[in-house]
Amino acid sequence: MRLVLTWLINAAALLAVPYLMHSVDVTSIGAALVAALVLGLVNTLIRPVLLLLTLPVTVLSLGLFILVINGFMFWLVAQWVDGFHVDSFWSAMGGAILYSVISWALSTLLLKNADGNS
Repeated sequence: MRLVLTWLINAAALLAVPYLMHSVDVTSIGAALVAALVLGLVNTLIRPVLLLLTLPVTVLSLGLFILVINGFMFWLVAQWVDGFHVDSFWSAMGGAILYSVISWALSTLLLKNADGNS
Protein backbone atom coordinates (compact mmCIF):
# COMPACT_ATOMS: atom_id res chain seq x y z
CA MET A 1 0.00 0.00 0.00
CA ARG A 2 2.86 2.37 0.83
CA LEU A 3 4.40 1.82 -2.62
CA VAL A 4 1.14 2.82 -4.35
CA LEU A 5 0.82 5.88 -2.11
CA THR A 6 4.41 6.90 -2.92
CA TRP A 7 3.68 6.49 -6.64
CA LEU A 8 0.57 8.69 -6.34
CA ILE A 9 2.52 11.30 -4.36
CA ASN A 10 5.22 11.38 -7.06
CA ALA A 11 2.56 11.74 -9.77
CA ALA A 12 0.98 14.63 -7.84
CA ALA A 13 4.41 16.27 -7.49
CA LEU A 14 4.93 15.87 -11.23
CA LEU A 15 1.56 17.51 -11.89
CA ALA A 16 2.57 20.46 -9.68
CA VAL A 17 5.88 21.19 -11.44
CA PRO A 18 4.34 22.84 -14.58
CA TYR A 19 2.54 25.36 -12.37
CA LEU A 20 5.89 26.53 -11.01
CA MET A 21 7.97 26.09 -14.14
CA HIS A 22 6.44 26.75 -17.55
CA SER A 23 9.14 24.93 -19.53
CA VAL A 24 7.86 21.60 -18.15
CA ASP A 25 4.51 20.30 -19.39
CA VAL A 26 2.38 17.39 -18.21
CA THR A 27 -0.75 17.04 -20.33
CA SER A 28 -2.85 14.71 -18.18
CA ILE A 29 -3.10 12.76 -14.96
CA GLY A 30 -2.47 9.57 -16.92
CA ALA A 31 0.73 11.00 -18.35
CA ALA A 32 1.81 12.00 -14.84
CA LEU A 33 1.11 8.50 -13.50
CA VAL A 34 3.09 6.87 -16.32
CA ALA A 35 5.94 9.39 -16.02
CA ALA A 36 6.12 8.90 -12.23
CA LEU A 37 6.28 5.13 -12.74
CA VAL A 38 8.99 5.42 -15.40
CA LEU A 39 10.94 7.93 -13.25
CA GLY A 40 10.84 5.45 -10.39
CA LEU A 41 12.06 2.61 -12.59
CA VAL A 42 14.80 4.72 -14.19
CA ASN A 43 15.97 5.96 -10.79
CA THR A 44 16.01 2.38 -9.51
CA LEU A 45 17.74 0.74 -12.47
CA ILE A 46 19.81 3.30 -14.42
CA ARG A 47 20.72 5.97 -11.83
CA PRO A 48 22.96 3.70 -9.67
CA VAL A 49 24.99 2.73 -12.74
CA LEU A 50 25.42 6.39 -13.72
CA LEU A 51 26.38 7.33 -10.16
CA LEU A 52 29.05 4.64 -10.16
CA LEU A 53 30.39 5.62 -13.58
CA THR A 54 30.55 9.32 -12.67
CA LEU A 55 31.91 8.85 -9.16
CA PRO A 56 35.21 10.69 -9.79
CA VAL A 57 33.40 13.75 -11.20
CA THR A 58 30.87 13.62 -8.36
CA VAL A 59 33.64 13.58 -5.77
CA LEU A 60 35.50 16.44 -7.47
CA SER A 61 32.31 18.52 -7.61
CA LEU A 62 31.54 17.73 -3.96
CA GLY A 63 28.35 15.91 -4.98
CA LEU A 64 26.91 18.67 -7.16
CA PHE A 65 27.19 16.48 -10.27
CA ILE A 66 24.33 14.41 -8.85
CA LEU A 67 22.07 17.35 -9.78
CA VAL A 68 23.18 16.89 -13.40
CA ILE A 69 22.41 13.17 -13.21
CA ASN A 70 18.97 13.88 -11.75
CA GLY A 71 18.30 16.40 -14.52
CA PHE A 72 19.41 13.86 -17.12
CA MET A 73 17.04 11.24 -15.69
CA PHE A 74 14.17 13.76 -15.73
CA TRP A 75 14.98 14.75 -19.33
CA LEU A 76 15.33 11.10 -20.40
CA VAL A 77 11.90 10.19 -19.06
CA ALA A 78 10.42 13.25 -20.78
CA GLN A 79 11.80 11.90 -24.06
CA TRP A 80 10.20 8.49 -23.51
CA VAL A 81 6.76 9.36 -22.11
CA ASP A 82 4.07 10.92 -24.28
CA GLY A 83 2.32 13.78 -22.52
CA PHE A 84 5.38 14.73 -20.47
CA HIS A 85 7.56 17.37 -22.10
CA VAL A 86 10.64 19.33 -21.00
CA ASP A 87 11.94 22.18 -23.19
CA SER A 88 15.67 21.80 -22.53
CA PHE A 89 18.26 20.09 -20.38
CA TRP A 90 18.48 23.12 -18.08
CA SER A 91 14.72 23.04 -17.69
CA ALA A 92 15.05 19.37 -16.81
CA MET A 93 17.56 20.18 -14.08
CA GLY A 94 15.28 22.83 -12.60
CA GLY A 95 12.27 20.57 -12.98
CA ALA A 96 14.07 17.69 -11.29
CA ILE A 97 14.95 19.91 -8.32
CA LEU A 98 11.37 21.17 -8.01
CA TYR A 99 10.00 17.64 -8.43
CA SER A 100 12.29 16.36 -5.67
CA VAL A 101 11.37 19.14 -3.25
CA ILE A 102 7.63 18.82 -3.86
CA SER A 103 7.75 15.02 -3.65
CA TRP A 104 9.76 15.17 -0.43
CA ALA A 105 7.36 17.67 1.13
CA LEU A 106 4.26 15.67 0.18
CA SER A 107 5.86 12.42 1.35
CA THR A 108 6.81 13.98 4.66
CA LEU A 109 3.28 15.23 5.22
CA LEU A 110 1.29 12.27 3.94
CA LEU A 111 3.43 9.21 4.62
CA LYS A 112 4.21 10.29 8.15
CA ASN A 113 0.48 10.30 8.91
CA ALA A 114 -0.10 7.07 6.98
CA ASP A 115 2.29 5.21 9.31
CA GLY A 116 0.32 6.30 12.34
CA ASN A 117 3.08 8.58 13.59
CA SER A 118 2.19 12.09 14.70
